[in-house]
Amino acid sequence: MEANTFDDPRITAVGLLFEVHAGLAARFAAQLEKHGLSPVEFEVLTRLTRSPANQLRMTDLAAQTSLSTSGVTRVVDRMERDGLITRRACPSDRRSSYAVMTTAGLRRLDESLPGHLQLIEDWFTGQLDPTALDALLDGLRRVRDAVHPGATAGSRSTAPGEAPADCDEQGAEPHGSGDPPGR
Repeated sequence: MEANTFDDPRITAVGLLFEVHAGLAARFAAQLEKHGLSPVEFEVLTRLTRSPANQLRMTDLAAQTSLSTSGVTRVVDRMERDGLITRRACPSDRRSSYAVMTTAGLRRLDESLPGHLQLIEDWFTGQLDPTALDALLDGLRRVRDAVHPGATAGSRSTAPGEAPADCDEQGAEPHGSGDPPGR
């Protein structure tokens, strides 16, 4: 009897990944909605907070979130209207601008974070022992870096409160595939 091709462990691995993502995403969306945030808005706020000076070039924000540049522009427009972020022009390159976290954005993120962290603990990290979690994180980073090399774009360090020195999107130095500090 011929083996069923769909029993291939590669299909199982991807299927499990999709199922876990769908289950977590539904729980996260419901929790974030209570704080007036969509999942993509939460991701934008989180990415900005974890970046030097709480800001990212719009192109780097698009790369990190897997949104198109027009998609990130629409999200930033909406979040700017809501006072969660603001835009800052790059003084040395008028073609480039930054999305910058506001105090209101930080406050909204702070309000939503305890419940979000509890969901992560209850339904994801708490399901694994420390060794399994470390192995999973290592594997996820390797796969992420292979399939989404721009995931950490724009996350190199600067002094606190200091804007990145190079605003030129054409001449920006390449970013490594590792996580920025704290990732």
